[in-house]
Amino acid sequence: MKRSVATVLVSAIVAAAYPATAQDMRENVNRSLFSDQKANHVGDAVTILIVETSSASNDARTTSGRSDEVSLGAKLKTSSTNSGTDIGFNFGTGSSFRGEGGTATRGSVRGKLSAQVDSVLANGNLVIKGKRSITVNGEEQTIIVSGIVRPSDIQADNGVYSYNIADAVIIVQGDGIVSRSQGPGILTKFLHFLF
Repeated sequence: MKRSVATVLVSAIVAAAYPATAQDMRENVNRSLFSDQKANHVGDAVTILIVETSSASNDARTTSGRSDEVSLGAKLKTSSTNSGTDIGFNFGTGSSFRGEGGTATRGSVRGKLSAQVDSVLANGNLVIKGKRSITVNGEEQTIIVSGIVRPSDIQADNGVYSYNIADAVIIVQGDGIVSRSQGPGILTKFLHFLF
């Protein structure tokens, strides 16, 4: 009897300390017990894996040639002497052109940052935006990513590769003493402006 009274007393104390609340099932309507949790609502976070490599090359060669030659010759002989007078005239022109050109560019960007779902389009695609700033020893590096992601391109770990982002805008910029030392000075900029 004492044991059952003690059990009831402990149950009453626990119930008073931790009141029971009902769970709203509407909160979990889009969450499955068996599938991975992926971003699909406004405000959800998604991990962007930036893997961008670009390479382009262009070669051009031109060869042109032209040659003209005009020749005129005449010989006169007199009957009294066996000697003759030779008259000759030559005219020649020539032209040649050769040109070569080439261009090559390469770029590579790798990074990882988290972006947020800004809005959901009518077809279910997600508009994402993300920004990450890192400052080390006064040198600030900023990565900005935005674009449209299909929910099917989001992986099981809630990550998406940058090459799967439609209308992607990826900006990587730095600001600090290193970035400033790589650019031209004020005098050089002024002279480039004039000439």
